[in-house]
This record gives sequence, structure tokens and C-alpha cells, in this order.
Amino acid sequence: MGEALLTLEELRVTFPTYAGLVQAVRGVSFEIKPQETVALVGESGCGKSVTALSIMGLLSRKNSRMEGRILFGGVDLVTLPERLFRGIRGKEIGMIFQDPMTALNPTMKVGNQIIEGLLRHHKISRKAARSRATQILTRVGLADATRRLEQYPHEFSGGMRQRVMIALAIACQPKLIIADEPTTALDVTIQSQVLVLLKELQEEHGCSILLITHDLGVVAKFCDRVMVMYAGQICESGTAEQIFYRAAHPYTRGLLDSIPRVHGEKMPLKAIAGSPPSLIQPMPGCPFAPRCPFAIGICAEERAAFIPQNEEGHKAACWLHDARAARALEEFKK
Repeated sequence: MGEALLTLEELRVTFPTYAGLVQAVRGVSFEIKPQETVALVGESGCGKSVTALSIMGLLSRKNSRMEGRILFGGVDLVTLPERLFRGIRGKEIGMIFQDPMTALNPTMKVGNQIIEGLLRHHKISRKAARSRATQILTRVGLADATRRLEQYPHEFSGGMRQRVMIALAIACQPKLIIADEPTTALDVTIQSQVLVLLKELQEEHGCSILLITHDLGVVAKFCDRVMVMYAGQICESGTAEQIFYRAAHPYTRGLLDSIPRVHGEKMPLKAIAGSPPSLIQPMPGCPFAPRCPFAIGICAEERAAFIPQNEEGHKAACWLHDARAARALEEFKK
């Protein structure tokens, strides 16, 4: 696949609040290669969407603070001025938001919303942009696209609005598409159609996809690599096969155990005890330690390094799964 298209290096995002400084993202590092589909999974509130908004440059620079680097095409997006970011957002990086009803402008016709982006990023006439918008709506599965251009978002069903969001995201043929919970509000049949459409568009345009979700069933079908996020940190990463069949971190195993089984022996659903921690004053060790059934003393005191497992590309930040970690544990006990 070649060199990385997107690289995050020790990304940290904090928000000042009346209760204190919320450390929403705490030292996140990963990369996405061309034409790769990568999933970022975890419970609500673990920092997935904040990571996505950081990449898109949609966090207020007055009300948030970003540290680290976000490298895209050799450019650090963290320090990039907003006037230059506008040339990347939409053209090079597109985003499919979780709720299209709030993401789409209710006062603008759907066609104008697509045309606006095309005119901003491409030197084409309005007539050509309108023709392109019609083609895009047709490609994402909306019948009678010419008429749909003249309609407002409230005139579409939920599944149709999500298709419009996909059309907006791919209009300028970006190199990276960030899909933030793109199927949460849809029924199962429409979910499958939307995901298949995303994969088809990826093959047509050769783009990469960062899929943010809590639906591990979706991840198993559509993703090449998976990153598991908890309390603002990546706790495990690997291929979909490694994560689903040889999970190393207790939190990952807890997520997998909570998936309903439709085949085989009936088993009660397992829930992870407790709740995610406050990120105003996070503990120095593993943030999952208070909920972990395997936690030992050092877990609360010091976070384990991101340690390679038995297979290439599979890593986990846990004291329980590596010989080097065991030796470190012995040294700590001394």
C-alpha cells in the first residue's frame, strides 16, 4: 500500500470546562495507508469523534487545545492555518457525520449543498457542478436525482439523508473519508446497503476510510485494521482477524463478549462492569484497571507500553501479555 496517507503522532486534545481540564484524547498515534479501511472502536465518550474532528480541523481553536502532530500529505494539520485548511477539508478529506439531519443545512436545497463544495474546490461552471451533483446522487442510489437536487433535507428519509451525506463526502473525490457512526440511526437493511455502497465507492475512487463505530459486527465485515480506544487512548491495535480471534487486552475481550450470538448455544449477554473514568483527572496507570477483572497492583500505578504481541502488527498496552512486561513487573516489585 505504500507510505501512510495519514499519520497521528501523540495527539492530545484538551477542553477547558468549569470542572477542570478534560483530557479527551491522550497521546493517540496511528496511521492509515492508501486504500485501507481502518476502524476506531470503543464505548461512547472514549475520544473517537474528537479524534475525527481533530483530523477534520473542526474543533474550535479558542475552546480546545491540540498537541502532537497530524500529518496528511506531509502537512501538519495541527499547526495549519484555517485559511489553508479550507483547501483540504472537503477536497482531500471528506466526512460522513453520525446524524445527517443535523449535519445538513436545513435551509439549503440538497443540490446547492453539493454544488457549493464543487465550486469551492474545482474550477468548473455552475452548470458542470450541477451535472456532477446529479451524477453523484444517482451513484449513491437516489432515484430521480434531478428532482432530488431541488429538495430540502427534511423531505428525505433517514437512509436517503445518509446517502446525501455520502454524496457530499465523495463529491470532490477525497483521498480520505472519515465515517463517524454512519449507520447508527438506520435499520439493519439500510445499514448493510450504506456500508456496501461505501466499499464500492472506495474501490472506484481508491480512497482510504476511517470508520468510527461501536458496532463490531460492521468492523468484522468491512475493515482491514482495528484500533480499540478507551479513555482517550489506544489500548490495542491489529488486523480484524487478530482483534476478533486473538484479542490481547481485557477491554477488547469485554467488547467482544458483549456481542449477541445468533448461532450456536444461547448465552446471556455479558456487560463490562462499571463505567468509563472521568477524563478531568485520569489515573496515571491503565484507565481500564478499575473495571478489569485481571488488574494487578502495577496497573493502577503505571500504564504498560504499547507492546507487540505474537503476530506482526498486533499490539496491546497491557501488563499481562508479554514476557518483557513480566520482567518489568518483577523489576517494579523490587
